[in-house]
Amino acid sequence: MTTTDSSTYEGFTAEERATMKDHAQEMRKATRRSSRTDKAAQAEQDVLEKIAGMEDSDRTMAERVHAVITAGVPQLAPKLWYGMPAYALDGRIVCFFQSAQKFKSRYATLGFSDQANLDEGPMWAAGFALAEVTPEVEDRIAALVKQAVS
Repeated sequence: MTTTDSSTYEGFTAEERATMKDHAQEMRKATRRSSRTDKAAQAEQDVLEKIAGMEDSDRTMAERVHAVITAGVPQLAPKLWYGMPAYALDGRIVCFFQSAQKFKSRYATLGFSDQANLDEGPMWAAGFALAEVTPEVEDRIAALVKQAVS
């Protein structure tokens, strides 16, 4: 049996609450959209707007990540996921970009869900810190995302 000292629990951070609100808003928007084509086009527009609203360094990296993923693996559909640009296959999130500003981190993150086929034995990476997106990093992102959907 464990006990919890309620005086130390402060609940969700402001960033976590904002992320949950983002997700609820995304779900409401998705259910209001009529056709599948309209949903896909609007979802991509939502991602581009989210990227455009990021701080300079995050925005630059998110733009490059978006370009690499959409060009290299066009079957992935851009959509927002908890307020982050994400990429889905058959409606299920495969990977996402988390800006450094989202949780006041020192680096952005390229993350992969359990839907990604990145398995390498009993342990493998599911998230990668991004300090900048160089041509070499773009190549690595393209390879990882292709492997993720293979």
